[in-house]
Amino acid sequence: MILEGFEGEHMDMLVSLLTTTEGRIGRKQWWTGAVAMIVVALVLSILLVAVTGANPTAVAWGSLVITLLMAWPSYALGIKRRHDRDSDGLDLKIMIGISILLSLIQALGIGFTMTDIGGGAMMPVPATWLSILNLAYAVYAIYMLVQLGFLRGTLGSNRFGADPLGQPALA
Repeated sequence: MILEGFEGEHMDMLVSLLTTTEGRIGRKQWWTGAVAMIVVALVLSILLVAVTGANPTAVAWGSLVITLLMAWPSYALGIKRRHDRDSDGLDLKIMIGISILLSLIQALGIGFTMTDIGGGAMMPVPATWLSILNLAYAVYAIYMLVQLGFLRGTLGSNRFGADPLGQPALA
């Protein structure tokens, strides 16, 4: 079994990490949850392509479903990390909302044209405006990655709880 040896307390910790929104977590806990979510998303995406035969329309709708399934765990993980940086997480909420919107746009086929890539195979190609929107989202996602994964949290307690590293507050 894939999770053999990762049961009991460790599994409870991971479930709590991905389902609750209270308190603060440090960078190490965030990276643990983020890596777990990336693995799950990759496995789901591979299964999606295998099941749909890489049909672009089916993959787009399946990707929307995966995005919706990952939205709450992403929020739960990210909001605790933003709390550690003494933020209410509005920037995280915006990022998740834009992610869902972009997935919906893709699923609906808005801003895409089907292009023949040879041998009768068709590939969706985004319009310029959608490419620019995706690029802006990518820049915003990098900003969020820095906020969540690389910057130190508030030393000592803040309005969201005690320091997850147990550091006393600076005077």
